[in-house]
Amino acid sequence: MSISIDQIRNFCIIAHIDHGKSTLSDRLIEMTQTVERRQMKAQLLDSMDIERERGITIKMQAVRLRYFDKNGDLYILNLIDTPGHVDFSYEVSRSLAACEGALLLVDAAQGVEAQTLSNFYLALEHDLEIIPVLNKIDLPAAEPEKVLMEIEQVLGIPAEDCLLCSAKTGVGISEILTSVVEKVPAPVVQEETETKALIYDAHYDDYRGVITYVRVMSGVLKKGQKVQFMSTQKSYEISDLGYFKPQMVSTESLHPGDVGFLIMGIKSVSEASIGDTITDFKRPAQSPLSGYREAKPMVFCGFYPVDTDEYRLLGDALEKLKLNDASLNYEVESSQALGFGFRCGFLGLLHMEIVQERIQREFGIEIVITAPNVTYRIKKTNGEWLDVESPTQFPNPTYIEEMLEPYMGLSVITPNSYLGAVMELVKECRGEYQKTEYLDAERQMVTYKIPLNEIIGHFFDALKSSTKGYASMDYWYDDHRSSKLVKVNMMINADPVDALSFIAHKDKAESMARRLALKLKDIIPRQLYEVAIQGTIGGKIICRETVRAMRKNVTAKCYGGDITRKRKLLEKQKEGKKKMKSVGSVDVPKEAFISILKIDQ
Repeated sequence: MSISIDQIRNFCIIAHIDHGKSTLSDRLIEMTQTVERRQMKAQLLDSMDIERERGITIKMQAVRLRYFDKNGDLYILNLIDTPGHVDFSYEVSRSLAACEGALLLVDAAQGVEAQTLSNFYLALEHDLEIIPVLNKIDLPAAEPEKVLMEIEQVLGIPAEDCLLCSAKTGVGISEILTSVVEKVPAPVVQEETETKALIYDAHYDDYRGVITYVRVMSGVLKKGQKVQFMSTQKSYEISDLGYFKPQMVSTESLHPGDVGFLIMGIKSVSEASIGDTITDFKRPAQSPLSGYREAKPMVFCGFYPVDTDEYRLLGDALEKLKLNDASLNYEVESSQALGFGFRCGFLGLLHMEIVQERIQREFGIEIVITAPNVTYRIKKTNGEWLDVESPTQFPNPTYIEEMLEPYMGLSVITPNSYLGAVMELVKECRGEYQKTEYLDAERQMVTYKIPLNEIIGHFFDALKSSTKGYASMDYWYDDHRSSKLVKVNMMINADPVDALSFIAHKDKAESMARRLALKLKDIIPRQLYEVAIQGTIGGKIICRETVRAMRKNVTAKCYGGDITRKRKLLEKQKEGKKKMKSVGSVDVPKEAFISILKIDQ
């Protein structure tokens, strides 16, 4: 049966984390009988083990639904299930560019929350048809009337336009499908004479190479057709194509409005980039599609392989993850203690932990994570300028004439009720107030200048927690400013651990070192001898914590008798511990390197 473009609907589900997106996707798949009942399972579209264990969606997933309306007419519904956590908002923005409509899901018990607002404004920016859906109406704590009024006041959507459903029990699912067909517009072909397809995602398969996920904007893509990537000008022949059901199903061609996949035998990950435009080789398009804005990393740190022989494998792993996760940034760096590794940028601490876990699970590479850094400029007494990218490059303070650190422009959009918390947080982080702009009666945008060093570690998470996730932020480079900086060395049993050392402002260095030493005390396992954890600036010790020794009761076998016998055993034990301490080494667990990211929380 041939399908016209008027019978296609492309939509995604957006919501705050844990508001029921994946469960709603399951019910829509069941209602349209896309997957046989015996193959159904909870959170069907969450294909990664990490997603199922943590109960969150990390990757957006597409599925093609066949839906017959009450008149018996067939419609093709291309659904994209998106993540809810703010660290994966880049996934949401990319999925919105491939759709004409969005189901905005709101929990009837929790109401409008952080990502509800953020995703609502994202959908408005992409000019999508938004269908508000109130989920979990079956819960005892649900307050539908109250939440409907909240949606009307905060989002400006009339309460009568909202659909009520329970994704768990299946109530209201048929009304959602009907609403998608009636309200979401069919795809519009702008230039019918040109072939254009947007790459919105991709992944690497060991046997078939790079598999690109595309949304066809105009023209037709067929098996055997020669196509061209507009950014690299490289050409390939399509060996296979198809759509998601949600597993990949081959077909002969993809038409305008279709969402599917292409396999072209691409072996190099670098040749396929997210946001690129695919066009016909013989009759290429004049101009590419707009693509995506580049993601701005919020947290930076170093990834180093535990086994230095796995450096190249780690590079290949990051390259493949970059294809699957376009918001991941990385570049090569080196450390005296850890050898060669990669300096990586992430959208948040959860994003960093997920990437670390995926590298270990999917590629079997054990890694060490170092402290986050920024690039400082230092002028030496001989007039030479240095770019210091890690604490190991920090020169002797006696040879330093001036130190400059990068300052960023920072804009924070926050509801009025959280303005005090935001101002207090920025003040703690050495931010300088610039101006305030009122966006509407409920929200305002505050602009600051703030050191980049304060942003990269804890700031984004602290902002989310102090504003219950309602605030959003953006930043940009402003200039380098003179600052009083010191290098803090963390030492374990008098041995410096350069991966734990950091550069900080003079006024905050001691408190940061104390907090880190306390965390290390909890993380480093107890030994048979005492372990000293110290923070130093130059030759001055600024803090110390001690991991107490495990003690074997060597006097347990003495029943009575002269006290000198017990003392002899204790002295012997003491000598043994002293010798062990001089030759023993302490293994620092990788949790210690993650802890430095959180010392300011």
